[in-house]
Amino acid sequence: MGRRRGVMSDRLKEEIAKELGFYDTVQQEGWGGIRARDAGNMVKRAIQIAEQELTKGKS
Repeated sequence: MGRRRGVMSDRLKEEIAKELGFYDTVQQEGWGGIRARDAGNMVKRAIQIAEQELTKGKS
C-alpha cells in the first residue's frame, strides 16, 4: 500500500504546531520527530477548524 498524500497544507500544519506548542520540535527534527499524541492533537484541532469553517459557510 502506498503512502497517502497529505490533506493539510504545510502552512496549516505549521500554524497548528505553533498553537499547540511543538513547532520547535518540527523545526529541529522534522514532522517525524513529533510524538503520536501531538500528531493526534493536531488532527483534532484541524477537524475543529474545518467544522468552524463549515458552520461559517452555512450561516
